[in-house]
Amino acid sequence: MAESAEAAAAETPAAVEAAAPQAGLKPASEEEVREALYDVVDPELGIDVVNLGLIYGIHIDDANIATLDMTLTSAACPLTDVIEDQAKSATEGIVNELRINWVWMPPWGPDKITDDGREQLRALGFNV
Repeated sequence: MAESAEAAAAETPAAVEAAAPQAGLKPASEEEVREALYDVVDPELGIDVVNLGLIYGIHIDDANIATLDMTLTSAACPLTDVIEDQAKSATEGIVNELRINWVWMPPWGPDKITDDGREQLRALGFNV
């Protein structure tokens, strides 16, 4: 009997909500996700991934799962996990889940940096 009472308690609305606190989120917009990603900073350059031009696409499905098409300044970047963790933290509460599709084509180049990103890099002493 105790087992069935525990099972019933586990299925209460509060238990379900605690297990999936973001399930009730309204679908996010691309702009909301992009805005959150301004908080994700490339650890080597100190500039956010949006202004560096590392975000190639944002796709949000009906389940409010966002998939980023994203690249890095180098395919050999040792900080991929750091950037991925930052992106997931930045979008928490906006989307139910964030997935990153690492893409390498087209290759990233300085031409992808936004004007704001160039100003930030110049302020740090980079010549772009």
